[in-house]
Formats: sequence, C-alpha cells, structure tokens
Amino acid sequence: MSREFFWQMDRRDFLKLCGGVAAALGLSEVSVPKIAEVLAASAAKPPVIWLELGSCTGDSCSFLNADSPTAAEVILNQLSVRYHEAIMAAQGTLAEKAIEDTIKNEAGKYVVVVEGVVPTKKGYGMIGGKEMQDILKEVSANALVVIALGTCSAYGGIPGGDPNPGEVKPVMDLIDRNKVINLPGCPAHPMWLLSTVTHLLMFGMPKLDSQRRPVAIYGQTIHDNCPRRSAFDEGRYVEQFGQAEVDRDYCLIKKGCKGPITYSNCPQQRWNSGKNWCIGAGAPCIGCVDPKFPDAMSPFYDRLPDIGIPGVAGLRTDADTVGAVVGAATAIGIAAHAVGAAAKGKLGRADEAEKKSGKASRA
Repeated sequence: MSREFFWQMDRRDFLKLCGGVAAALGLSEVSVPKIAEVLAASAAKPPVIWLELGSCTGDSCSFLNADSPTAAEVILNQLSVRYHEAIMAAQGTLAEKAIEDTIKNEAGKYVVVVEGVVPTKKGYGMIGGKEMQDILKEVSANALVVIALGTCSAYGGIPGGDPNPGEVKPVMDLIDRNKVINLPGCPAHPMWLLSTVTHLLMFGMPKLDSQRRPVAIYGQTIHDNCPRRSAFDEGRYVEQFGQAEVDRDYCLIKKGCKGPITYSNCPQQRWNSGKNWCIGAGAPCIGCVDPKFPDAMSPFYDRLPDIGIPGVAGLRTDADTVGAVVGAATAIGIAAHAVGAAAKGKLGRADEAEKKSGKASRA
C-alpha cells in the first residue's frame, strides 16, 4: 500500500504508533519523524512469507488483534505479505505458487516469519504432503532474515516440553542461525514484531543477545522494571490469591512470579494498547519468553527455589543477587526437569528451614 494509506489514518494515532516503535527500539523521540518516514514510504516493502508450522496460531491472533492504531494493518501493508495461511484468500496450488514465485524472484530480499515449532519426527508435521522441516529449509535458504515469532518457533515452547513425541525443534536448530531473529513470547507482543521490522528497514540487523533476541526488547529482567519491585524490597508479599494485597501491588514472588529470571520489556510495553499486563492484572509472570519455558518454569504458582526474599529468615536478602544467582545456575545448565523437581521439593525444604530458623531464634 502506498503512502496515502498512512495519511488516511488519524495523524495523532499514527504518530503514537511511531512513538511506540521508537520506545520498543530504545530510541529517543527525536527518531519519531524518521520512523514515520520509513513506515509511510512505499519504496521499502520487503515481501514476507509467513509460515504457520506446529502452533496454536496464538501469535497470529495476537498480531492481528493489535490496535495502536491497528498494527496488523500497518505491518501487512508495509511488508507486502505474500503468504499467510490464516488470512490469505488463495489456497491449494495458487497459494503454493505465491511461495515459489517469491523464492525465485525475490531471492535475498524476502523476510520469513515462522510461527510454531518444527516437528522433526517423520509424519508429525506436514503441509501439502511436505514435511514442515523441509518447507522451512526450502523457504529460508534464500531469505534475507528469518524471524522466529513466539516461544514455540524460538525455543520449542510448550510442544517442546517433556515428553515431546514429535521431536520438535526451534527454527535456529534447523537452519543457519545467523539469519534468525528470535522474538519469544506466548504469544509474542505485536509491537515486538513491528519494532524489529522497522529496525531492519532503518538500520539492518538489530543487536542480538546469545539467544538471538533483540537486546532492546529482551535486555532487562521483568523484575528490574516491575512496578511491584518496591514491595519486594520492602518485604510486602501476596500470600494468597484473592487477598487485598493483590490490588495493593504487593510482590507476587511467593505466588510463583518468574520475573527475576525472565528477560522482556513487558512492564513498559504492556498489552491491549498498553492498558495492562500479567502482573498488572494480579497474575505472576510465568516466564513465557524464557528459552526453558514451560518445563523450567513449572509449577507456575510455586515460589522459585533458593530465591532470596527480603524479610524471610535464613534466605538471601538482595534482589539483584537473586537474579545473579539464578542466572548463574541457568548458565551452567540446570536441566529443565531438575528445576521443575526442585520447585516441588526444595520449596518444602526451604519452608522447613525457615521454620527451624525461627525456632532457633526464639530459643
């Protein structure tokens, strides 16, 4: 769609969208005019092949339900989507031809967005008689960049959890990982995709961390920017759901919040046009953007083992130490199921230790 499309929008909403993109990219307001120019330009419209592999379509739904104004409209028209099973009118051979023509005529220019895991066990994931992993390899071979949208395509997600009968793998394990940008989330926030694509158009490949995630989006823990952080530092916690303390913004770490080990800008970005997010609604973070989600984050509502809690006897009392210790444990490769077992077993032992410590103090 041409430049006229954007100026038919309400200018205030359009500039608000550009401001949101700037914030997501970690840029100042000075960059907003340049972002507006990029989004409104009709020249730079890289073709997109959006593959729907082994997934629940949650990332597509999240993307298509965006409104700031409708990021779905902006991104679809800006990117010239050639193939997307959930929204395209074409089907059968006509739909397949759209992929073939893009690969042939736009080599090195097109963007591939992959939603969902990739089954590697024969017969567990097929489209049009082809194995999903073969489709991925064929389509991505000549792509400019491959965006793994959502935790499933980035790391395996829920389908990749134990027992993983389809032997599913994330995108970066099957193709050249240097082409891959991971945007994990269950589902991913629409602005994460929009801001990443804008960065590609403006500056090229964004700065990525060791997990191939844009640092601007996944560079800090949720705990670092959580509005309930002060309650954590002061020792004010939600002990049970339904208590008034939930609405008083008490810390949710005792109810399983994984914020100290989860890296994402959810506190700043929020959801539904920036109105709210999980912790804001009184629910603990379940770490859905983490590479080891869901196994290492389960049970969701049990307190993380060995996490220091200010005001609780016998445990560490520094919030920053909490993140460092858990991060170090993750770095040396704690197995997902070991962490899950620890969450079930160690919590009981930690609570017993706290009781014994209390008895010793009284003695």
